[in-house]
Amino acid sequence: MNKILMLVAFALAATQAQAAGDAARGQAKSAACAACHGADGNSAVPTFPKLAGQNEDYLVHALKSYKNGTRKNDVMKGMAAPLSEQDIADLAAYFAKQSGLVVKR
Repeated sequence: MNKILMLVAFALAATQAQAAGDAARGQAKSAACAACHGADGNSAVPTFPKLAGQNEDYLVHALKSYKNGTRKNDVMKGMAAPLSEQDIADLAAYFAKQSGLVVKR
């Protein structure tokens, strides 16, 4: 029984480690995003959201929602469809680290 629990714990830890986003890899994967959202996520067009400085968890959730169709946008569904879990984590890590959104208090 203990061996099974250890194997499950190891598998969960490995999955969590893989899911951690890598901003450098995210930057390399972000070329397709630049056309609408800007090279660093600071869109110059008001109809395209700024991604730079967004919360990483929010970006992950948004991309997954576009991918699974719970968030409706045909263009973003097509962009998110081929992304793996790791791609999503990497892109979110990259855009979250960029300067952009300023929270006013």
